[in-house]
Amino acid sequence: MSQQSQPHAATPGPPALADLHGRSPWSVLPPLCLGFFMIMLDTTIVNIAVPTLVRELDASITAVGWVNSAYLLSFAVLLLVTGRLGDRFGPRPVFIGGLVVFTVTSVACGLADSIGLLIAARAVQGIGAALMTPQTMSMITRVFPPARRGAAMGVWGAVAGVATITGPVLGGLLVETVGWEYIFFINVPVGLVALWFSFRNLPALATHARTFDMLGVVLSVVGMFLLVFGLQEGDTYEWGSIAGPVTVWMVIAAGALVLAVFVWWQHRLADDALLPLRLFHVRNFSLANVSGFAVTFAMTGIFFPFTIFLQLVLGLSPLHAALVGAGGSLISGVVAPMAGRLSDRVPAKWVVATGFAILVVVVSWLAAAIGPDVWVWHLVWPMTLFGVGTGFLFSPLAAAATAGLDQRTAGAGAGAFNTTRQIGGVVGSAAVVAMLTSRLSATIPAAAEDAARSLPAGARQPFVDGLSRVDASQFSGGGGADFPVPDGVSAQVAEQLRAAALDAVHSGFATAVSQTLLLTVAVLVVGLVAALAMQAIRPHAHDVPVDAPRPETVSG
Repeated sequence: MSQQSQPHAATPGPPALADLHGRSPWSVLPPLCLGFFMIMLDTTIVNIAVPTLVRELDASITAVGWVNSAYLLSFAVLLLVTGRLGDRFGPRPVFIGGLVVFTVTSVACGLADSIGLLIAARAVQGIGAALMTPQTMSMITRVFPPARRGAAMGVWGAVAGVATITGPVLGGLLVETVGWEYIFFINVPVGLVALWFSFRNLPALATHARTFDMLGVVLSVVGMFLLVFGLQEGDTYEWGSIAGPVTVWMVIAAGALVLAVFVWWQHRLADDALLPLRLFHVRNFSLANVSGFAVTFAMTGIFFPFTIFLQLVLGLSPLHAALVGAGGSLISGVVAPMAGRLSDRVPAKWVVATGFAILVVVVSWLAAAIGPDVWVWHLVWPMTLFGVGTGFLFSPLAAAATAGLDQRTAGAGAGAFNTTRQIGGVVGSAAVVAMLTSRLSATIPAAAEDAARSLPAGARQPFVDGLSRVDASQFSGGGGADFPVPDGVSAQVAEQLRAAALDAVHSGFATAVSQTLLLTVAVLVVGLVAALAMQAIRPHAHDVPVDAPRPETVSG
């Protein structure tokens, strides 16, 4: 079956590939992959350092959550305009500019001596990431012929998968050996090498005159900020008033309304829009964006609560906590290139659906396994399979999203796909922090009530009241010395109170993490359904512009 489109005066032919003057297209991958490695690494490397940042920068878990959210927010909301910048000025200069910004701000992050400065530096670092990301996909689309594009995307996907899962491992090693600052300083040598390769290997590609939709930029930035701020900070204000009559739900509703106005404005501008909505008329492009949102949400939704659980409840060091996912990192790096080559041979929807099915099973397994006394090896096995699932997703999803994009739409299409993918990370970060803190406010008091039954009658209510005033992040796997013991109790009762407090916090925290992971499972199911709903297009049967007649499809 083929899709019909409006007739054109002339049907465009396959897009011309960039002239590399005799060099192999594979020569462009080293700088693109190094830059993309840093971008993806920094989406997860901070998670392993959360307890350390809470302690050393005297911040709350919610505040430290903004270290990731600020990066993801500035990253996501600028991807649309940076994709268009690549079309207008060429992918090479925009990529190099972003690489410089990212490397310099990595130094600023490492030098930050307060949580506020760190959040600000991470927000600027996100701008550098936004400048680079669309150019990686756009350049691969414009340099590689269709028959080899899946393999190239496979390498790109392997970098994404390995970097995302390697982040906690590398972060744990650096935090435990040289300090949290080096989770950012590590980007500097990588960035310098990437700059050398960029000047040496990246070609100057043709540019296309574009208008810039500044109103669209403002609407998207304001809408996303309001939405994420409301989700992230909701529990801080107990989902009530922020200032005077302004409530959390008003802020969230305002964000949703501004984003709705943004969509209306994009529809009105048509092809001059920051986000040309006609891209979403292509079924597989739209569904690939839904799946991309889901997988990035899942990556954030797993690592933030899971790494805190490993350190806070199980008492693992940052390095040992990171090693729980090391097997998945290695497996993802092996599977991703294979998945990329496979998507050159079979419809990408089946590869993507397989990856989502694996992740649904794995995260459900984790949610069921997590408990205050779980054996670590019972968590290693599902995290290893997690790497298999992510390996099946990154490059086939990118191939499905960029199929049919030509030189005129490569930047806009890549920007749109990466925007929805990163919005998944932003919303995932905010939603998971909000759900985790919300569930903690219910699960720890419930666990305290249970633990109080083993205490002397006179100590039960003071114990429950005292625990409600203690920050759960103060309790490590080693003891409950920070619990405020009432004056006048015997040493024996004081010891009972501390032991009961530790048990209650660990039990409540484990329950909250398990329940939070179920939110991730639900989002992964949405991604799976979107993948199954894609059309099974024969790989590279045609490679035409988005507005040209669509290629032949295979039912399924």
